[in-house]
Amino acid sequence: MSYVTCNGVPMPNEAAKSTAERVAKRRATLRAQGLRPKTFWLPDTSTQDFKDRAHRDCARLWELVEHDAEAMAFAEAMTDEVLADLPPPDGDWD
Repeated sequence: MSYVTCNGVPMPNEAAKSTAERVAKRRATLRAQGLRPKTFWLPDTSTQDFKDRAHRDCARLWELVEHDAEAMAFAEAMTDEVLADLPPPDGDWD
């Protein structure tokens, strides 16, 4: 084990642990909290293909619900509910 000194006093070097050891320790801590690892694959929102598809999908959805009062009321209610859970623009909840 390597050591680092602080004001002349040797201290264990946490960086001496391998990445695998640090990851294993972190995962054990999370598992002890009742959590488990999960991998999510998400679309790359920075690509032009994603932007084009999102634009097409939104335009098509708007065409389908534009004149449907019930669908529009639902969309507005869901938007209001989501926005109510977001912090204000200044980031202050109070």
